[in-house]
Amino acid sequence: MNKPGAPPTITLRIPGDWAHPRDLLKRLPEGFQLGPESLVSPDGAEFEFSPMPPDGQFEQIFQTACRRRPGDDELAVLSRYTVNVGLSGPGGSLESALAIMQAGAAFVQAGGAGVFIDNSALAHGGQDWIAMAEDGGSDAISFAFVSIVAGRHEVYTMGMHVMGLPDLVVPSSEQDDRGELIVETVRYFCSTDRSIEVGHILADELGPRFQIVASEDGPAEVPGPMHNPYGRLKIMSLRDIAQGN
Repeated sequence: MNKPGAPPTITLRIPGDWAHPRDLLKRLPEGFQLGPESLVSPDGAEFEFSPMPPDGQFEQIFQTACRRRPGDDELAVLSRYTVNVGLSGPGGSLESALAIMQAGAAFVQAGGAGVFIDNSALAHGGQDWIAMAEDGGSDAISFAFVSIVAGRHEVYTMGMHVMGLPDLVVPSSEQDDRGELIVETVRYFCSTDRSIEVGHILADELGPRFQIVASEDGPAEVPGPMHNPYGRLKIMSLRDIAQGN
């Protein structure tokens, strides 16, 4: 598994219908300081701020990427958004992921429609995002940042690097109809302080059932927000491992 030197960058986009920068400034929660190129949180954390003009594609992309349907009022703001607030900061841990979640929530409280995550092509309506940021637990953070993609032969995650973790790959044959295996494995990875490597056994109420069998690089790609520098871990059932021996 790769061991990157520098932490990955988390990048969020928050669309809003602010008529003027002054409108955004006066609606930010108390303690947040916004400059031409940065946002500083009440605890002193600094994030890169880069407003972008609207385009003809983002509204549809945002709606398609949403894990849950945003509220009607949030969709109304999205339909008329005037600026897309880009917000970037270091990732690589649950703590850093939560910090930028809270910074993104400040823009939602100031009138943003919701949050789109470049690292996993996942989006959330504003009220859902605020609720997850206020929860702040590992389940809320992983639900916010990690998308699950179902391919023909495998199911895999995108976005685990936000929390400093490798992505997970599971053969499609191992998944049940609700995809609980990979969901529960994501939750386990995010809630433990233990180092998880090849050979690690995953158990549930029925006892040991799965094992991490391989560490591999992700799909070949130019490094960007979706690239996971920590690689990927492949998971298989002990039954299939035994049958293959």
